[in-house]
Amino acid sequence: MRRCFLCGRYCNDIEHHHVFPGPFRKKSERYGAVVELCHNCHNEPPNGVHHNRENANILKARAQRRIMLEQGWNTDDFIREFGKNYLEEEDA
Repeated sequence: MRRCFLCGRYCNDIEHHHVFPGPFRKKSERYGAVVELCHNCHNEPPNGVHHNRENANILKARAQRRIMLEQGWNTDDFIREFGKNYLEEEDA
């Protein structure tokens, strides 16, 4: 059994979630922006990250902070690589 990154529950239905989707999926892998989520937190409405923008953005902001720290990047560097600054949305 593994633990869900969001709810903390230990379960057998853990799924890998690429924090930055679509064209940034490979970059998510390269920079370690992949988390393990239970099926409910991953892909079930209303709170699963594929249905809930707030929960998805929480993961994106956390990943951005970590990537910037590990790579020694500033916000502009992150935007060049991932197209958007997700830290601004935390204050919105």
